[in-house]
Amino acid sequence: MKNHLVSFGHGYSSRAFTTTLDPEVWAITGTSRNGGDDTIAWPAASISTALESATHILVSIAPDENGDVVLNAIGDEIAKTAPHLKWIGYLSTTGVYGDHGGEWVDEDTPLSPSTKRGEMRELAEGQWRKLAEQYDLPLHIFRLAGIYGPGRGPFSKVRNGTARRIIKKGQVFSRIHVDDIAQVLNASIANPNPISVYNVCDNDPAPPQDVIGYAAQLLGAPMPPEIDFETADLSPMARSFYAESKKVRNDKIHSELGIKLLYPDYKSGLKAMLKEA
Repeated sequence: MKNHLVSFGHGYSSRAFTTTLDPEVWAITGTSRNGGDDTIAWPAASISTALESATHILVSIAPDENGDVVLNAIGDEIAKTAPHLKWIGYLSTTGVYGDHGGEWVDEDTPLSPSTKRGEMRELAEGQWRKLAEQYDLPLHIFRLAGIYGPGRGPFSKVRNGTARRIIKKGQVFSRIHVDDIAQVLNASIANPNPISVYNVCDNDPAPPQDVIGYAAQLLGAPMPPEIDFETADLSPMARSFYAESKKVRNDKIHSELGIKLLYPDYKSGLKAMLKEA
């Protein structure tokens, strides 16, 4: 009998993951807002039939002010699937930790989000934990750092001359290549440990201007100009990303899941992206 994954918000990260699954072993039901050739237009259309045979659930949809969209809409239905569920994955964000002034955080660091997005993620995580504990659901929470990979990287902006190196003293971000997200999810499914939380990031937190500069170096392009953060013309969304500075530890994915990252730092990831482009 095949495993059956129901993937809510079947987008960039979840598609990278499902392409690694053997179609002889896995059936996949994905959802998207508007539907498509390979997705159901949930919540406009019912997902009940798929849930009845689901063995695995992956949730990638961003929360709203009321928390997790999936849980708030069909939490009762998901609870009823508990007897035949082997694994649930909830894709959260390292934004739940808030600002730590460039210091290290790990899975045991108290949550103190400093953005509205982070607050909504914290709420959604709490809702999933409560449901999982109440109905013995095999929940796993993955706190993702900044995601990059094919089609998502600095090269296009460097090539078209719009890239800038925004300088904010002490600012540092953690990142993760989408293929390593897929690797972590596969390892968790193979070694489930319900109610676990994992930081999913590479080994090398780095200032954002270093990443842009290295992309330019790889392309042999002119070095993008340095722009002071305080005077930079940034959208409110872009500026909010600089409200938090922290380095995220990933020891747990190595020790518990046996992960050896494909791209342990941004340099190896960018090199691979350029080679494959």
